[in-house]
Amino acid sequence: MRRLPLFVLALAFASCQQPAKKELMPYTKADFETTVDGKQTGLYILENTNGMKVAITNYGGKIVSIFAPDRDGNLADVNLGWKSIQEYLDVDNEYGAIIGPYANRIGNATFTIDTATYQLPANDHGNCLHNGPIGFKHRVFDAEEKLTDEGQAVVMSIASPDGEFGFPGNKQVSVTYTLTDNNELKIDYEATTDKACPFNLTNHAYFNLKGEGNGDILSHVMYLDADSTTVIDEELIPTGEIASIKGTDLDFTSPTVIGERINSDYEPMKLGLGYDHNYILNKDQNAGEMTLAGSLYEPESGRYMEVFTTEPAIQFYSGNFQDGSLTGKYGKTFDHRTGLCLETQHYPDSPNHPNFPNTILMPGDTLHTTTIYKFSAK
Repeated sequence: MRRLPLFVLALAFASCQQPAKKELMPYTKADFETTVDGKQTGLYILENTNGMKVAITNYGGKIVSIFAPDRDGNLADVNLGWKSIQEYLDVDNEYGAIIGPYANRIGNATFTIDTATYQLPANDHGNCLHNGPIGFKHRVFDAEEKLTDEGQAVVMSIASPDGEFGFPGNKQVSVTYTLTDNNELKIDYEATTDKACPFNLTNHAYFNLKGEGNGDILSHVMYLDADSTTVIDEELIPTGEIASIKGTDLDFTSPTVIGERINSDYEPMKLGLGYDHNYILNKDQNAGEMTLAGSLYEPESGRYMEVFTTEPAIQFYSGNFQDGSLTGKYGKTFDHRTGLCLETQHYPDSPNHPNFPNTILMPGDTLHTTTIYKFSAK
């Protein structure tokens, strides 16, 4: 892994490994035990020796809760979600879900491989966003709990038949969530296919390091190791151009308060209604090296989250379309910008831009990517 920049180390960092002091889980496993589309759903709880817990349901492979300690060891649930399968069915969205086969946007909801053109569901101004209205986010995964050398784990597996959501090939996907004793939530993605198919797997967790429902994310301090972005049009579809963001209002290469520039008149910010941009990480875009993508710090609680990934980019979304219409598991509404997403991935619309890093998985090859969200406090 890449070493932390000196300016991050200079922030008087102190790892919070003391046992957590408070249990806050507002649901039981029974609240997640039902059947959806004829398959059994459940809840899987990972716990480490520090008392940190992560709860995941096999409905959409969704992260339900992440209980992380503050600087005094007090737990808060820093992942937005709901407290039963029925509530997840009622709200019908992607919070905490495994997104696949292709996360983010595909322009005109079409792509071509060789001479074959594939039509996808159009659910975003004629484009395809997160595979349309269904995708893996609404599928029930097979789940297997494991105890590994790194910690407690659960493997979510799914078979996606040829043509499902418009994508070619009989596809096998597995996602392994592991909680380590270093307070790392490690997510390993693996996929195969028997026809050439674009893949861009990610997790769509919404984070708030104050704790779910405890205000907005505007005071969080963000660092992203990215000097450039994919230029977008009015519908947030990449044009194919890569542009530097150094010195602009999109630049997070120095830790910056998220709310400081979020209402800027800078044109890319106006297009995204805030931050909804693909950040190209400062790394070899094709090597699959594990590096530090960025970090998030919440000054009041001291909670600190680092993001490491083998992916070449990260989509930062600042909850611009949250409008208070949804109520989470603690009875508090998800008002404007009360959660943010840091989706490690390849570029949006890559199948339509040959100059972007390749996302086409070929028969006989296996996709492997890893992302780590590491929690501590200072």
